[in-house]
Amino acid sequence: MSVVLAQSRSSGKPPVGAAPKYDPAIYAELQKAPEKARNRLNPLENDPDAVAAGAILFEQHCAECHGNSAEGSPKAPSLLVPEVQSATPGALFWLLTNGVVRKKMPVWSKLPEPQRWQLVRYIKSLGGRALPGDSPAPKP
Repeated sequence: MSVVLAQSRSSGKPPVGAAPKYDPAIYAELQKAPEKARNRLNPLENDPDAVAAGAILFEQHCAECHGNSAEGSPKAPSLLVPEVQSATPGALFWLLTNGVVRKKMPVWSKLPEPQRWQLVRYIKSLGGRALPGDSPAPKP
């Protein structure tokens, strides 16, 4: 174990590079999407190329903070958790468009609308491949 790792463990902080602990409050912004936005349907839902295009966009614009597999990082939360995967496409599109500036999530409104929908399609295609420890254990 390195000295840095030992120090960060004793300080109560996660080791450098560790994904943040699951915190459902992080995902509360999705609930703030207006009803009209939440109810929007993804016009690219049935486009066979949208997922692949969204994956490229994710790598270019999102992976730096959310991780290469959307697993989360110290900079940004996982996109594999149920809160994201069960969100409507419209809510995800609204969040991409408006960002959460106080949480350092950029506003992506300058990204063309079809590309934002491709990102939504890609994120939803991940289907909740949650990593261990990403979300609370199911209640018996």
